[in-house]
Amino acid sequence: MKRGRKKTQNPATARRILAAAENHFAAQGLAGARTDEIATAARANKAMLYYYFGDKEHLHRAVLENLFRQLRTLLDDVSLSQGTPRENLLRLMDRYYDFLAGHPNYPRLVQREAIESSHAFERVFREFFQPFQEQLRHTIESGVKSGDFRRVDARHAVFSLIGMTNFYFIAAGRFGHLFGEDPLAPQALSERKRALMDLLMHGLLASKARSR
Repeated sequence: MKRGRKKTQNPATARRILAAAENHFAAQGLAGARTDEIATAARANKAMLYYYFGDKEHLHRAVLENLFRQLRTLLDDVSLSQGTPRENLLRLMDRYYDFLAGHPNYPRLVQREAIESSHAFERVFREFFQPFQEQLRHTIESGVKSGDFRRVDARHAVFSLIGMTNFYFIAAGRFGHLFGEDPLAPQALSERKRALMDLLMHGLLASKARSR
């Protein structure tokens, strides 16, 4: 067997580096995260980190792309051609909430990148996240047109929905004393989802739709 790159490839090592990098970038940002600490957390060495990802900036981009790709795959499976706008919106937000519950670093990473507004983030945002925003906007506009939803500005409604969903996970680490329990525990997540969906529907539904 030839010696070289193929022999030393280890996808498990690359996945551990990616997972460790996600945690460090979410906690410290691109500037604050250190590659030696990421490598140590991944039970790897810096040489393997650079081997798989090139440098810290490329590793950071890989973390974002990995998360956005998973979100897009999850949401692409939602068909908007069969249900009512109300059903479709609930389905989209349910999937999005479950994604955040399973990837609590995601909203923290997005918040950091939105503030810094790097070119790399703008590209990843357009390619992976913008389609989700368009799905939500189209669904809300369809509901307004059908009379199921109140007449709202769909663009601002999308920002409101994403904002109130993301913030819970962004601030979850500070909420423990308010909840008296871990905000990311299964029971707390389930209660938060019910409250979120209730507020979502009561904020959007037209009067006639509420009585159904």
